[in-house]
Amino acid sequence: MGARALCDGRVCIVTGAGRGLGRAHALELARLGARVVVNDLGSAADGAGRNEGPAREVVDMIRASGGDAVVSFEDVADWAGAGRIVKAALDTWGRLDVLVNNAGFVRDRMLVSTSEEEWDAVVRVHLKGHFAPTRHAISYFRDRAKAGDPVDARIINTTSGAGLIGSVGQGAYSAAKAGIAALTLVEAAELGRYGVTANAVAPAARTRMTETAFADMMRKPESGFDAMAPENVSPLVAWLASSESRGVTGRVFEVSGGAVSVAEGWGPGVSVDKGDRWDAEEIGGAVADLLSRARAARKPYGA
Repeated sequence: MGARALCDGRVCIVTGAGRGLGRAHALELARLGARVVVNDLGSAADGAGRNEGPAREVVDMIRASGGDAVVSFEDVADWAGAGRIVKAALDTWGRLDVLVNNAGFVRDRMLVSTSEEEWDAVVRVHLKGHFAPTRHAISYFRDRAKAGDPVDARIINTTSGAGLIGSVGQGAYSAAKAGIAALTLVEAAELGRYGVTANAVAPAARTRMTETAFADMMRKPESGFDAMAPENVSPLVAWLASSESRGVTGRVFEVSGGAVSVAEGWGPGVSVDKGDRWDAEEIGGAVADLLSRARAARKPYGA
């Protein structure tokens, strides 16, 4: 399949597309023939402020290369604003095929120092900021399916290694990203009947959210392959956005440099069944036996 044919004609929304991973995704999708709604508030890494410049720059780059894009400055976690992001695609091109949920920011704190406002802000932008655009998009997909129109749609979410195993100093971010991974599984189970797949990527890349917390890992190499470049993640996102991926759903992919892996989530491990209710005095021995036979728990990043 030719380069432009992979996503040719697909209408895609990318949230948080002004910088970092979202910017790389939007440019790659456009390069492969997609029409892109470039959504970004242009806020700082901690969510403060507004700046329309980054999103406009990405749209200008896409148009300068012969692609088609429109800009959106809506807040992904605002219910009405999320609806307007979807409406921008429908008003401009009359359809929507792909939603890439990527927007977010961090307020890194140890749990003992995390304020209620910081917790609420991070969970809001990541978790509600994934749900709200998705809710509006899937209403459109369901209506099309019920009307008998063919639907071959995609939800592509952004989780994190922090959401899969945790990250010290990022409790709110880790919790929100873990929620996104679980949300992806529910979306896949519920939406397949409408012709919609749902998958998530857990990228390891240099962005404003990672360059401070993992400065040594994220440093650019003086020469050679830059394993932490955001552009390394975008080919998988573009493939998931294409029609070629229609048989893949309910998966979380970890991407780092040139490495791609399928994450394996929580599931039943070793077990013991007494066949009756346990006494508190005796269950400790059973737990000790289970732990002696179970795989060691993975330590969170930074532990």
